[in-house]
Amino acid sequence: MSKTTEKPKKHTSAQEHSATFTHRQRTLALVVVSMGFVIDLLDNTIVNVAIPTIQSNLGASYAMIQWILAGYAMTFALLLITGGRMGDVFGYKKLFLGGVAGFTLASLLSGLAVNPTMLVVSRLFQGSMAALMVPQVMSLMQVMYKPEERGAINGLFGALGGLAASLGPVIGGLLIKVNVAGLSWRPLFLINIPVGILTLLAGFKYLPDGKSSHPLKLDLVGTGIVLVAMTLLVFPLIQGRELGWPLWAYLMLAASIPAFAIFAKWQKVKNRRDGSPLIAPSLFEKRSFAAGLGINMIFEAAMLGFFLTFTLVLQIGLGFSAIHAALTGLPVALGIGFTMATFGQKVIPALGRRAIWIGTTIMSLGLFILSLVLHHYAFATASWQLIPGQLMVGIGMGFVFASLFAVVLSGVDVKHAGSASGILNAIQQVGGAIGIALIGVVFFGQLNHAAANSFNLQAPELSHKLTALHVPVDVQGLIIARTKQCFVDRSHEKDSQVIPASCVQKDLYQNKAIGDAITSSALKANSANFNHAFKYGMVFEVSLLALVFGLSWVLPKRIDKSAYAEAF
Repeated sequence: MSKTTEKPKKHTSAQEHSATFTHRQRTLALVVVSMGFVIDLLDNTIVNVAIPTIQSNLGASYAMIQWILAGYAMTFALLLITGGRMGDVFGYKKLFLGGVAGFTLASLLSGLAVNPTMLVVSRLFQGSMAALMVPQVMSLMQVMYKPEERGAINGLFGALGGLAASLGPVIGGLLIKVNVAGLSWRPLFLINIPVGILTLLAGFKYLPDGKSSHPLKLDLVGTGIVLVAMTLLVFPLIQGRELGWPLWAYLMLAASIPAFAIFAKWQKVKNRRDGSPLIAPSLFEKRSFAAGLGINMIFEAAMLGFFLTFTLVLQIGLGFSAIHAALTGLPVALGIGFTMATFGQKVIPALGRRAIWIGTTIMSLGLFILSLVLHHYAFATASWQLIPGQLMVGIGMGFVFASLFAVVLSGVDVKHAGSASGILNAIQQVGGAIGIALIGVVFFGQLNHAAANSFNLQAPELSHKLTALHVPVDVQGLIIARTKQCFVDRSHEKDSQVIPASCVQKDLYQNKAIGDAITSSALKANSANFNHAFKYGMVFEVSLLALVFGLSWVLPKRIDKSAYAEAF
C-alpha cells in the first residue's frame, strides 16, 4: 500500500502563520500596517484646511460642507465594531487589504468629484473602508508579536500618530498653496492613491494569512442592531448643533439607550448559542476593560473639544492662515510623541493609574496657561507665546494615551483581538462626536452670548479713532451702532459664508480711513469674543479631565509590564 504524499499544511490562523516569520518579515509587515494607519490619520486632518476652497470651487452649501467632514466620521464610527469582528472571522489580512483597496478607490472618487453630492458620497464610502482597515492594525500587532515584544512598537505608533495628526493640516495647506497642476484641493485626496497602491502590493506579500485562532461566525443580527444603535447615537451628535438641536435629535439620542440594551441582551444570547457574538460579553467582565472604555470616551471628548476650539481661535479669532495655524499647533504633537517615546515603555507602566493622574493634571495646567496667554495678549498673540501651554497639553495627553490603551487592551484574549480593537476605536469616535457636540454648545453659546459685550469693550477705541478722523459725534454713534449690529449678527450666523443684511453697509467704507478703523476694531472685538469663548470652553474641558482623574481610581493600581506590552 503506497503512501500518499502530504501537502504542506496551509495556515488557517494568522497567529500560527506569523509565528513562522523572521524578524525581517515582521518588520516589513509592521511597515505595511503603519502605512494604512498613517493614511487614515492624515485623511482625518488634511481635509479641514481645504473646506473654504472646496466650498468656493464646488459651490457647496454649508450643509454639504458639514457632511464632507461628518460623513466620514459617521460611517467610520458605525462600522468599526463590525470591521473589527470581520477581521477575526474572515482574516485580518483580507480585511486590511480590502479596506485599503476601498479607501484608495474612495480617495480617487473624492479627487474626481464634480459636485458636492459626489464628494459627500465618496467620503461616506471612504469612512466605511477605513472602518474595515483600521481595526486590523491593532489586531495584526497582537497576533504577530509576543507580549514581551509589543512594547517596542508602542513609541513608534505613538510618534506616528502624533506626526500624522500634526502634519496633516500642514501638508493640506501646502498642497492648496502650491495648487499642483491647477487641481486646487483635489490633490488632498489623490495623494492617497500612490500610498494605497504601495500598501496593497506590500500587504499581499508581507502580511500573515489566516484569521482568528478560534473558529468564529459573523453575527449578522448583532451587526444590524449595533448599526441602528450607533446611528441613533452618532447622527444627532454630529448634526444636532448645526440644525439647531431639533426635537428629533433628542428623540434619537433617547432611543439609542434601549437599542444598546437590546444589543447587549442579544450578545449574551448569541454567546450561549455558538460563542460568536459581535462583542464577547466576557470582555466586559474585566473591570479594567469596561472602565477603561468609559474613561477613554470621556478623555477623547475632552481632547477633540480642545482641538476644535483651539483651531477656531487660531484661524478665526487670531486670523492665522491655515499653514500658520497648523505650524502653531505642532508643539502639542511634539509633546505627545516625546512622552510616548521617552516614558512609554518603562515609566508609565510603573506608574499605573498614577500616569492618568499626572497626565490630566499637566494637561489641565497647559489649558490654563493657554487661556491666560490668549486673554493677556489677545489679538497680538504670537505663535511662540503659545508653545509652553501646548507642550504641557501634549505631554499630558501622552501620559493618558499610553496608560489608557494599556488598561483597555491588556489581557484581551487574542481570539477577540479584532473585536476589542474595533470597540476601542468606535468608543474613541463616539467620544469625539460627543466632545464636539458638547463643546459646541458651550463655545458657540458663549460666542453668541458675549458678542455684544466684546464689541462694547472696543467701542471707546473706535470712537477715539473716529474723533481723530474728525467724524462728528452724532455720526460716530450711528457708525458704532451699525458696526455693533453687524458684529453681533455675524456671531449668530452658523454659516461663515453668509453675510447678514446688517453688514451690507458700503457707505461706511467709502472713506478708507474710516473703513480701516472699523475693520481694526471689529477684528479686536472678534479676537476678544473668541478668547472669551475659549476660556469657558477650557473650564468645561478641565471638568472632563477632572472626571477622568476621579474615575481612574477604579482602574488597577499598577499595570503589569507584560500586560502593558500586550496592549500594543
